[in-house]
Amino acid sequence: MPIAAVPEYLGNDFKSASPALRFGMYLKLWGVDWKKPNDKRPALGDAISLNSSDRNAMNAFTHRQRALFEQTGANGLQLMSTSIAPFTTGLGNEHPLENGFAFINPYGLPYLPGSGVKGVLRRSAEELAHEAFFKDGHWTLPAIWHLFGFEERGLHVRGALQFWDVMPQTKSDRLAVEIMTPHYSHYYKEREHGGGESPHDSGGPNSILFLTVPPDSSFTFHVVCDQQRLERTAPELAEDGAWKKLLKRAFEHAFDWLGFGAKTAVGYGAMKRDRAGEERAQEEQGERERIERERDKRAQAEKKIKEQEEERLAKLTPTEREIDAVIRDRQDKNMTDIAAVIRAARDGRWDGDMKMEVAKWLENKMREEKCWRETSAKKRPDRDKDYQNTLTIKGWLEGK
Repeated sequence: MPIAAVPEYLGNDFKSASPALRFGMYLKLWGVDWKKPNDKRPALGDAISLNSSDRNAMNAFTHRQRALFEQTGANGLQLMSTSIAPFTTGLGNEHPLENGFAFINPYGLPYLPGSGVKGVLRRSAEELAHEAFFKDGHWTLPAIWHLFGFEERGLHVRGALQFWDVMPQTKSDRLAVEIMTPHYSHYYKEREHGGGESPHDSGGPNSILFLTVPPDSSFTFHVVCDQQRLERTAPELAEDGAWKKLLKRAFEHAFDWLGFGAKTAVGYGAMKRDRAGEERAQEEQGERERIERERDKRAQAEKKIKEQEEERLAKLTPTEREIDAVIRDRQDKNMTDIAAVIRAARDGRWDGDMKMEVAKWLENKMREEKCWRETSAKKRPDRDKDYQNTLTIKGWLEGK
């Protein structure tokens, strides 16, 4: 049974590892004699599955990119697409299967590097600048240089555009395995020894496996423009978002004719623009912006109330602020202001001059509310609450 080339203490169960680790370090490809089996598909079958942690990492990566992109405002361009063919990249990376694959660190998930996106779009723009493809002259070589940069004969000019990495969102819980079958192994092997027949298609096929992202996966492209740089170097491209119109045309040409990733010449990496997805994304962004505006509006209202409260408290005397704190912090909200202050005074919250000032406030408050009773008309004066409160306050005013 093939095993991974790792120490025994790591065990042989790597289901919780990322696809990059299962395809690389933990690939179960080696026999006891350290020879690779003829059938490598079982080993790849363990490597291509996407567990719940992988899906969560994909979603988290997408959400972080979206949140960061929303901060760019008008300086960013987002396009969405769906793959209509398998997608692969990083085949030139070293690997025991002869074909590697590009995984992003530290997540260990498939991705299309931003540099790859830039290369395809630059090629697309160059084709559109050629009159054989696009005769109305929107794309020009100077526009390509200003947006993508220029490097030749020791001259290095940085472009105004930044291209972000793209992480495919697969609908299935697995990557896919494709096979290439070159028929010229007899020619290459014999040529190494100084002889051999010419290459021909009747030679014995040599099956080589490689990883792909399955069709119908979602790709979200983000491009950010250094607006200040572009306004300085090519103001005509910065005006009214002219660079966005050019770049959208370049994306459409790349979707229709070029493709992304590796092996595009034989149909891999073909995509179509997902306009419905873009509309949904715009609606979701609009809803998030609406929620953010409401949150800001509430925050501004709360800030205004707080400022008004601070201004009101600033006009109060120390005693009035003490009384205000008692009224605000009372546990029983049904208790009247007068009852709350009287209880606090009885509990010994104040003494000396401050207690005298509180008693004066209580007298004025009770007279204002017409509950100051120096005499009681009730048969049981001891049950006359206003009368008893008046006697208590008069006692405090007399220093008792």
